[in-house]
Amino acid sequence: MASALAARMGLNSLLRKQARTFRVRICTMESDMEFSCEIKWKGKDLFDLVCRTLGLRETWFFGLSYSVKDTVAWLKMDKKVLDQEVPKEEPIVFHFLAKFYPENAEEELVQDITQHLFFLQYGDYDPEVHKPGFLAEEELLPKRVINLYQMTPEMWEERITACYAEHRGRTRDQAEMEYLKIAQDLDMYGVNYFLIKNKKGTDLLLGVDALGLHIYDPNNKLTPKCSFPWNEIRNISYSDKEFTIKPLDKKTNVFKFNSSRLRVNKLILQLCIGNHDLFMRRRRVDSLEVQQMKAQAREERARKQVERQRLQREKQLREEAERARDELERRLVQLQDEAHMANEALLRSEQTADLLAEKAQIAEEEAKLLAQKAAEAEAEMQRIKVTAMRGQEERRLMEQKMLEAEMLALTMAEESERRAKEAEQLKQDLQEARDSERRAKNKLLEITSKAAYVPPSHPADNLPGDLSFSRENLSFDFKDTDMKRLSMEIEKEKVEYMEKSKHLQEQLNELKTEIESLKMKERESPLDIIHNQNTEQGTSKHSNFKKLTLQSTKSRVAFFEEL
Repeated sequence: MASALAARMGLNSLLRKQARTFRVRICTMESDMEFSCEIKWKGKDLFDLVCRTLGLRETWFFGLSYSVKDTVAWLKMDKKVLDQEVPKEEPIVFHFLAKFYPENAEEELVQDITQHLFFLQYGDYDPEVHKPGFLAEEELLPKRVINLYQMTPEMWEERITACYAEHRGRTRDQAEMEYLKIAQDLDMYGVNYFLIKNKKGTDLLLGVDALGLHIYDPNNKLTPKCSFPWNEIRNISYSDKEFTIKPLDKKTNVFKFNSSRLRVNKLILQLCIGNHDLFMRRRRVDSLEVQQMKAQAREERARKQVERQRLQREKQLREEAERARDELERRLVQLQDEAHMANEALLRSEQTADLLAEKAQIAEEEAKLLAQKAAEAEAEMQRIKVTAMRGQEERRLMEQKMLEAEMLALTMAEESERRAKEAEQLKQDLQEARDSERRAKNKLLEITSKAAYVPPSHPADNLPGDLSFSRENLSFDFKDTDMKRLSMEIEKEKVEYMEKSKHLQEQLNELKTEIESLKMKERESPLDIIHNQNTEQGTSKHSNFKKLTLQSTKSRVAFFEEL
């Protein structure tokens, strides 16, 4: 079997020499890429090709990693790819990853692509898209954290969604930077750990990061026992498994430690050299390339600011137009209701006018009839007076009848007068009804003319009155005055951003306090317990580093050797 494997490896080597090319697969956090490389290519040739493909200029943070016998290795830039211990099977798989980490992500990461490669973020919150259950398929929290709290997936989703919705409108690069700012303050951020032994043979952990070298207890990766900043270290070297550190202070003795394997020593040395170079680079004046990148980044931010303002204005206008359309539609429905009510009122007015006209006619006829009866009663009274000279008894009866006739005549006269007044009142009511009918018709005509406007089908394109806008007014020219104005706007936006960042920290603290009562203490890991103790004591990564480096290098070296 071993001979078959050797034969296959020899065949692969022969085929590569004949083909003069070999294939590689580069795996990034988002996608995979395949390239055909020349046999003579060095690690830098391949690395530069990947960076150009990604549009990356801040290349010093990244590298191409691969696995060798369960150990992570990084492709060396100055050696040929095939002369290194890379896998023999094609395509050769490399992982494009961050090899070194910034001390301050907000200040050091210039390009958006650099920031994005350090972290990938979701889009903006949309209540129409992000409905209950939308996080069910997302692994937003480690299983260990989920198991640590008495919370259902629905409870986690509710709290995460509430935070997500509150930060609606934040751009992707702002969200990514907030995440990186939180991550960089974590105790284990950017630290590579290696098992070592000091000269007494004590098992320890060596941590290599952007600030320097740190020595940990194997059971506590959070709080180092002692630290050595890069600016205190003059030289690092190794021989076989033994590492030698020479402090900058020549009065301080060198100190040594042993690692488990020679291959691990190579990796430690690479990380030390790279982190030391970046540490010193941050403390020097920016190179011309970095200055150019920062200038371009400022221009890009200004352009994005204008673009965001334009999009925000368009969004605002669209929302205003939609609100205007909704208001017009609501007003149209209201006018239609008013028109319907006016029609009904007009119909009732017409019916009332017809009824009043009929009553007036009847009243007139009744008045005429009563007047006729009154005249007949008067004639009867005169006739009775003529025959009143008849006998005493007859006269008395006649006087009584005459009195009754007079009362009847008086009653008839009063009734006639009342009926005449009633007829006159009915005429007035008829006139008022006709006036009401005329007003109802005018109201209906007014409503019909108002309802004639039809809202546009595309409100954002045909906005009424002061909602209109022209794209010509949104053109951008990088003049001095424009740049000053934009600089002021960017500064204002930066202040607002800092306020939002502060609010985010407060919100995270509130969330932590809220769910603390649901934590199951019995499931806490040893590191959880150490972290809680550090938090209670007010010990942070930066405060502890500052405290450790207050002592002299000599005393720290002596402390390390006595561990």
